[in-house]
Amino acid sequence: MNKKPNLKDVAKVAGVSAITVSRVLSNPDKVSEKLRAKVEQAVHEIGYIRNHAASALASRRSGVIAVIIPSLSNIVFNDVLQGIYSAVKQHHLQVVLGDCHYSPLEEEKLIATLLSQSPEGFILTGTDQTDYARKLLKQSGIPIVQLMELSDSPIDMNIGFSHFNAGVDITNHLLQKGYRKLGFLGARMDTRTQQRLAGFKKAIADFHQPCQSYVVTTTQSSSIRLGGQLLQAVMAESQGQCDAVFCCNDDLALGALFESKRMNLKVPSDIAICGFNDLEASALVEPAITSVASPRFEMGQQAVELLMSAQGQDKHHRSPIDIGYRIVERAST
Repeated sequence: MNKKPNLKDVAKVAGVSAITVSRVLSNPDKVSEKLRAKVEQAVHEIGYIRNHAASALASRRSGVIAVIIPSLSNIVFNDVLQGIYSAVKQHHLQVVLGDCHYSPLEEEKLIATLLSQSPEGFILTGTDQTDYARKLLKQSGIPIVQLMELSDSPIDMNIGFSHFNAGVDITNHLLQKGYRKLGFLGARMDTRTQQRLAGFKKAIADFHQPCQSYVVTTTQSSSIRLGGQLLQAVMAESQGQCDAVFCCNDDLALGALFESKRMNLKVPSDIAICGFNDLEASALVEPAITSVASPRFEMGQQAVELLMSAQGQDKHHRSPIDIGYRIVERAST
């Protein structure tokens, strides 16, 4: 069996000392580009595998940040991840990623596991972690960023936008267009979807003219097929009177659009359809779907920058950052 290359082997190939190699690997930003390139070439040449655990103990830096998202299959979180990965490259960091499948208890276990790997920072989706998870994160002493939504009491740092306000605004958009019998289609019903529903109800309650509302929700995972089924359900509940639907995401909105064609409903004259998240497909279908857009890629980038700005500081930036959203009006409304 071949001997596993060590730090001295890298140093010999690079023509520098082992201490220099250690310094380059631990703090690449603090050495010259020429020296870093020389050491990295030697690392690749001999196949050296760095012992991150030992390096973390020696330098108090692990070179990684931990990230937990609710779903790897949801393109919404993929956009956030792309922003995170684009930002960590600038800081020569690696991402340790966990998928909690929308389960607070699974997220709790992942937090404990990832904290055991001594990450330099932690990025989490949402603000509804369990009490034990919050305790673990607060006691870790590392910078924490909760993203996607806003909180009055974040664990540490927070960047996102108000899903409640977005729900109010998109519902008002429908009301201002003259629709008066509105439906809400919701799936999975995680906290962000519940906030959108609360905004929908608030806008209707505050509207100055009489209007009716119909709410059809399920805890099932969201899908295009489910969107069609929920449209059928809301039309049945309203006895065919519903003239607009606010879908909690664009998957449901796409399904509702396809189903409306099967039901011979013209969009938007017979029924208006709007979604949430502004996925690419929403702009490509006919008619194109009105949706709520948020800068998810930039949110991921800014989350990393918040972590980096908090390194070595006892007190971190604690004022939540509202990254905003916008309503993208298209032909479906």
